[in-house]
Amino acid sequence: MIQNEIKKPLILEIKGNSLDDGPGIRSVVFFKGCPLSCVWCHNPESKKASAEISFDPKVCIDCGSCRDICPKDVLSRDNRFYIDRNKCDLCFLCVNACPSGALDRVGKIMSTEEILKKVLPDKPFFDTSGGGVTLSGGEPTLHMDFTAEVLKSFKQQNIHTLIETCGLFDLNRFMNMIYPYLDAIYYDIKIIDSADHKKFCGVPNEKILDNFRHLYSKAKNDHKTFLPRTPLIPDITDTETNIKSIADFLKNLSITEAALLAYNPLWHEKNDKVGAEDPYKNSKTMTSFSENTVLERCKSIFADAKIST
Repeated sequence: MIQNEIKKPLILEIKGNSLDDGPGIRSVVFFKGCPLSCVWCHNPESKKASAEISFDPKVCIDCGSCRDICPKDVLSRDNRFYIDRNKCDLCFLCVNACPSGALDRVGKIMSTEEILKKVLPDKPFFDTSGGGVTLSGGEPTLHMDFTAEVLKSFKQQNIHTLIETCGLFDLNRFMNMIYPYLDAIYYDIKIIDSADHKKFCGVPNEKILDNFRHLYSKAKNDHKTFLPRTPLIPDITDTETNIKSIADFLKNLSITEAALLAYNPLWHEKNDKVGAEDPYKNSKTMTSFSENTVLERCKSIFADAKIST
């Protein structure tokens, strides 16, 4: 399949100089679109695969340029999120007219060549720090053909590659198309109970856990880095029952290293920008940074299972 035949997904952004998405200094390519719908999603602008318009009221200077140019008359201070997204046809005329950047397009098409061109200037930093490129999202595996092409282009430049995944994908296609071009896999394990996973993430998790088992075994044999990660969401994923269940699941696979991700409540503001409903906006626990005691409690449960964090 040649490049111009591959359906290109939308890219949210390419973030350089990252120290939190794998070893060394990294560039992170954020894909738009995800098969999950986690109620706490830290990148809510990445849920939909289609383009969106975001509005930041803190940046808006209320000049009226966007309202004057909008052919559908969908912009008003009387609207809850400023934009009536039920009527907006995404012509993006308002974005082009906005002088302050308060209105912005979320998601743009980039070719493999454009992504590589954006990343390559940072290669000297990758080489000296043991870093590389991380594909994140959203969910990069939602776009297997394109993701494979992007990863292949990085490997041709001898760049270390890592993917962050929720684990919901066709395993055979992943192994054939994406796995050969990966050096590392960060795999999210959020909730063990399938009913709770469906309640809070939108889908059951049997396939995610099955993919995890098979992929971990293969990566271990191939000496590729495989790191399970659990975000600590108040009263959802950080409960003693869930953390112990995750620890037991990993222990049964003889996994001795995992990551626990401290809770960050800044996603609420992102929800407002893209006009997404937020049932936890007025929740004290969900709008505050978690205390260190929560992280230490969860680490202790993992430590009891002989899993370092």
